[in-house]
Amino acid sequence: MKQLKTLLLATVLCVASVSLTQAQSKVAHINTQELIQAMPEMKDAQSQLETLSKTYQTEMQGTITEYQNTVKQYDAEAATKTEEENAKRMQELQEKQRRIQQFQADAQKDLQKKEMDLLQPITEKARAAILKVARAQGFDYVLDSAQGVTILADGKNLLDDVKKELGI
Repeated sequence: MKQLKTLLLATVLCVASVSLTQAQSKVAHINTQELIQAMPEMKDAQSQLETLSKTYQTEMQGTITEYQNTVKQYDAEAATKTEEENAKRMQELQEKQRRIQQFQADAQKDLQKKEMDLLQPITEKARAAILKVARAQGFDYVLDSAQGVTILADGKNLLDDVKKELGI
């Protein structure tokens, strides 16, 4: 009877250790920011964003210069105009200033939207490549080391494999 208990206990321990070994998850890590920055599509996207930003800056600078010139002109002529005309001019200047601020806000929103539109397919492509490589190599989890996560274990770094998958 004692031998049966010992045999049963040994069998349970053996099965438990096999289960634990199979249940261990394989973990890898990758710096997604580094990956995305290395992708040629990202360089194109950054170039498009810079071009659009410069266009908005040029328009904005032209509008501001026009506003400043109008202010100088109105200041120089203020003494020769009636109080009513000066009040009307002040309203015109306030309206121009409001339009400048609105243009600036609209340009910022447009730049953010354009950035999101350009980056979304790039990040999806990177994500798909990471998943493909991770699954092919049998990893259950992939941690993003770009998010400030400290990797304490010696998990595999998939960056080179994913770059290879993307042809970078």
